Amino acid sequence: SSYLCLFHQHYLLSTPQHLFQLTLIKKYSKMASDQIRQMVNFILQEAHEKANEIRVKTEHDFNLEKQTLVHEAKLNIQDDFAKKEKDREIQERIARSAEIGECKVKKMQMRDELLNQLLADAATKLGVVARGQNYQHLVQKLIVQGLIKIEEIEVTVYCRKDDFATVAEVLPAAVEEYVGIIERESGIKLSPKVALTTDETKILPDSTYGGVVLTACAGKIVCDNTMAARLELVYNELLPSIRAILFPEE
Repeated sequence: SSYLCLFHQHYLLSTPQHLFQLTLIKKYSKMASDQIRQMVNFILQEAHEKANEIRVKTEHDFNLEKQTLVHEAKLNIQDDFAKKEKDREIQERIARSAEIGECKVKKMQMRDELLNQLLADAATKLGVVARGQNYQHLVQKLIVQGLIKIEEIEVTVYCRKDDFATVAEVLPAAVEEYVGIIERESGIKLSPKVALTTDETKILPDSTYGGVVLTACAGKIVCDNTMAARLELVYNELLPSIRAILFPEE
């Protein structure tokens, strides 16, 4: 029975019709394989092209992003450098301004020291005036001037210990001169009471370099007509001229 089946199958496969069918099947199978192969090749080509396109676009985007980052980094570096340069210039200006200010302060200090030394030298020379021949006449004029300024009837005169004898000697003549001036100018004859203090605790210090101090109304009115006060007054009045002479560049 098995042998008959195999024989019958072999017989059927060996017929011309079946052979034609097999030929067609092989032919179409080959065509299908070729088409599939072409499709696969086409798909692979498309894939390669797409991959290449993606690669090119990726490289382009990467290069563009890299250029952007590099440009931004350059801008940041430039901004940072500009800021540091500006800070450096500001610090230099501050340091220069501080140095100029310090030089000006030193310059002013040196000038003040020079002016103070000039004033001290002038004050020292006042001692020569107090020992001169005309000092007695000068003291009398200082008393007269003080009486005119103070305009009081009862006046107390103060002087240095070394000048006590001189002031006591010229005081009557000074009062007489003062009365004469007032009578001549106003027609009124005064009788002032001018006294030289005998209180040794109130004598003037040697730093006044001579001259007198007049007081009235229990010391409420004071006229300082000492040599030191006169020097200070003249110094303040002439200070602009002194500065112009000593420091002409100003």
